Order: sequence, then structure tokens, then C-alpha cells
Amino acid sequence: MTTTYELVNRIPPGALLADRAYAELRASILENRLKPGTPLSVPALAEQLNVSRSPVREAVQRLIHDGLATHVPHRGAEVSRVDVADLRHLYLVREELEGLAARLATERLDVSDLAELDAVLAEHEEVATAGGGEGAHVRQDMRFHRLIRRLSGNPHLIAILDQIEGKAHLALHSLWRHPHAPALAVEEHRRIYDAMAAGDPAEAERAARAHVARLRVRLSQAAELQAAEDTGPVRPS
Repeated sequence: MTTTYELVNRIPPGALLADRAYAELRASILENRLKPGTPLSVPALAEQLNVSRSPVREAVQRLIHDGLATHVPHRGAEVSRVDVADLRHLYLVREELEGLAARLATERLDVSDLAELDAVLAEHEEVATAGGGEGAHVRQDMRFHRLIRRLSGNPHLIAILDQIEGKAHLALHSLWRHPHAPALAVEEHRRIYDAMAAGDPAEAERAARAHVARLRVRLSQAAELQAAEDTGPVRPS
């Protein structure tokens, strides 16, 4: 019988253990290796990661700050559970901010920026075509959005999107883990890229907002379907 943490990778010896513990736990959550509601036991995780408790404790606190973990009184931290109402609020905010990031980035793009964005999109398309797995898709998806907000040049916008990124993707991959998800993401990212490459900030903003709006609809539909499955068929009395 597998234990809760066997899918968490060990960390080899070296410096910056807290950063590396954080990176591994964050990836484990976003790739659904640590599922919502999983307790984040510092002693057990320290043993699995092959580090002392102190860097794990620091990593868990950072996960709480990111919204990927929650402190539960008298129980400690656990991987955040998906709250559908909160999710809808989060994606409305994300829609506005991702649109703004795409518009600002388009206004500042140079040839090297566009080449970098094209390379990231090409790698994501390769992952989607080859069936590289959910973890690879999540990493490429986040990498595309992270690059656009960096190219926006607005430090406040970058900071806000950095903070909500993890929670938004946790919700996405907890509720809507569809085999067509990578291909749909690449298709919608391509529309954003094409608008940016054309030097059209308004269209880039529209494409980015439409992408997040579609994600919000898919998530709402998935949540409704999950609720119906949990309730089960109504039986006549």
C-alpha cells in the first residue's frame, strides 16, 4: 500500500534547501501528486524529501501564502481544497489581469521577446502532441502565462498574478483534468500569440481574456457535473 507522500521526489544534498523543498511540494500539488485535503506533515515530508524539518516548515508556510495550502486549527496545514464559489471570483479577477498583461506586453514587445514566446508555445505544442503528461502540460501552461506577465513590465501586476497563479492552476487541474486540455490550451495560447505578433494590443487583451473566460466556464461546468455525481440520481420516494 502506497503512503501519502511516495509521489513526492527526494531532494539531493545542497544549498537552498527551503527553496528546493518549496519547488518540489508546489510541483507535487499542481501536478495532483498531493491532492486537495492532503495533510502536509512536516516530519513525514522532511523524511520523504530527505531534508531536515526546518526547510520543510518554511516551504509549507510559503505554500500557505500562495493559497496552495491552508492552516487548519488543531490539525496543521493541508493542501487547499477547491471552493467553487471562491474559484469563480478568482477567475473573474484573473480574466481582467491576464488581459491587461497581454495588452501591456504587446505594447513593449521586441523581436527577441517574440522569439522567446514562440519557443515556449512550440514546446507546449510538442508536449500536447506527444502526450507528455499532465505535469509537463501544467509546467508549460504556467510558463507561457508567466512570460507574458514578465513582458508586461509592470511589477505590481506581476506580483499579483504570481500570487494567484498557483491557486488558479490548482483549481483548474483538480476539477477539469480532461484529455483534450493540453490541445485546447495550446490553441487558445496561439490566438494570444498571433495577436501579439501582429502588434495588436487590443486583440491580444481580448484573446487573453477569452482564454481565461473559457477556463472559467469549463471549471463551472465540471464543478456542476461533479456535484451531480456526488449527489447521485434522485430516487422516487
